Amino acid sequence: MRTLFHLWLSPFSRTIRVMLAEKGLPFDLEIEKVWERRQEFLSMNPACDVPVLIELDGSVFADSRVISEYLDEAYPERSLIGGDSISRAESRRLTQWFDTKFNAEVTENLVGEKLMKRLSGQGYPQATAIRTGLSEIHNHLAYISFLAERRRWLAGDHFSSADIAAAAHLSSVDYIGDVPWEEHPGAKDWYARIKSRPSFRPLLADRVPGIQPPPHYADLDF
Repeated sequence: MRTLFHLWLSPFSRTIRVMLAEKGLPFDLEIEKVWERRQEFLSMNPACDVPVLIELDGSVFADSRVISEYLDEAYPERSLIGGDSISRAESRRLTQWFDTKFNAEVTENLVGEKLMKRLSGQGYPQATAIRTGLSEIHNHLAYISFLAERRRWLAGDHFSSADIAAAAHLSSVDYIGDVPWEEHPGAKDWYARIKSRPSFRPLLADRVPGIQPPPHYADLDF
């Protein structure tokens, strides 16, 4: 069976989980506590991060962007990057935005500080980082609202990797209750559409051991 090594709230892992489901590709999930630095896992990915995908033929792929591109090339029947050069460029631009800018300004400052440090035993949350994350998320939600009000989906007419990346990061932050949805109704309406997709619902069923999400987390109607 195809296997994906992941962590519960890793947005990069979540992106690949949604892509696999959207393409109708069955897979097994394996939790990888990367801070333990297992030698077997290091042999597959010396960077020691998730996701890592093992294909049916045993091929190993690491890094969410590499895996995303591979899946779209190997299983092109349903493209999640875009059908033409312009839409693919915009999808890639926004995916990079969320995986780099949003991740650095929001995900790492909130999920990284509040949850991942606790799970990995790597110290205490830094109040300055948390304040930065709580401030910066408003700028990103405003940008999502701006895009969603002008397009059917973030990158254009079709659901794409841009929507998946944005929702993967937001779902991780939403697990700890730090997304101010009520202040950004445009982003909230867009995310409600994402939550209703069958490919996304398994993410909403995730539970981090010992840490429960807020009641609205898995509610498709908020």
